[in-house]
Amino acid sequence: MPRHKKYKYEVVDLFCGIGGLSYGLKSRGFNILAGYDLDQTCGYAYEINNEAVFNYRDIKSVTGKEIAEQYDKKSIKVLVGCAPCQPFSSYAFKNKKKDPNKYDLLYEFGRLIREVRPDVIAMENVTQILRFTEKPVLNDFLALLEELNYQYDVRQVYCPDYGIPQTRKRLVVVASRFGSIRLVPSTHSKGNYVTVRQAIGALPAIASGETCPTDPLHRCTALSPLNLKRIKATPYGGGWKNWPSELVLKCHKETTGRSYGSVYGRMEWDKPGPTMTTQCTGLGNGRFGHPEQDRAISLREAALLQTFPMDYRFFSDEEEVSITKASRYIGNAVPPRLGEVIGDTIIEHINGIQPKI
Repeated sequence: MPRHKKYKYEVVDLFCGIGGLSYGLKSRGFNILAGYDLDQTCGYAYEINNEAVFNYRDIKSVTGKEIAEQYDKKSIKVLVGCAPCQPFSSYAFKNKKKDPNKYDLLYEFGRLIREVRPDVIAMENVTQILRFTEKPVLNDFLALLEELNYQYDVRQVYCPDYGIPQTRKRLVVVASRFGSIRLVPSTHSKGNYVTVRQAIGALPAIASGETCPTDPLHRCTALSPLNLKRIKATPYGGGWKNWPSELVLKCHKETTGRSYGSVYGRMEWDKPGPTMTTQCTGLGNGRFGHPEQDRAISLREAALLQTFPMDYRFFSDEEEVSITKASRYIGNAVPPRLGEVIGDTIIEHINGIQPKI
């Protein structure tokens, strides 16, 4: 891991959610100043884990002056953000009722870059933004960076290549006003990817609908009697295509439904897991079945597959955990490990250039 020299790094995080990106940067020694998000319920997790101020604000109402005044004049000023990815996701490509206001949020990020002129910028989003045709959103964002004399690197990141135990693919843009910047090289390859077993294999066994008595977050949804029959009929690494006919859903018997082979599937121990989504604790929403136990994965397992540490706090009272809300928090988050990769990139870049602040 790159080492700090004399520089102080300060971060403002736009669209921060519960703070996965901020937490990854914080773990690399960055000082997190503030996060901004329109989901007020994210405030507790963001503030307690990142020791930073959570601002419940519509980003359209935030001014560059407000952000710029938070930075110390002698710091490396870092502005990061993951504008909501739903407008660019695979589902949105199929959904004709798109909300144009949501994909305009990346333009708001650009506006704040123009007003603040941070030293370093990082943006993370889904790779589908590369193929988004409603507006040239990404091209316009990159054109703004060029206009403002930032140099940048655009990468499609396969998360297992950086030690994240899920097959998530993300687009990462890093930019600097100081000179050339490149995302650090991958840390893992197919022979040593972090696996489901390494991430969650040590957790205590629980049954469908149960909560671990020593870990309130290690709880899973209760399966219906029919879905319990289905998971019991699902072999290791298998899915609904392995079921007897009487258990198969009508939609999967139709031609259009046969391509969804991963739903109701079990994960495999010695491979990375699937992409954690906002519905990752639901058995019928993807390959979210436990490799061996007859249930969907728990909130704790989803959080670990997203690389949140065991001591990350999601709620003030974790005895009263909302599975739906916690799944949304976890699925929407930037994996903290990806935040670490971005932090390493920034440190290596600054140490190489040695800018005068």
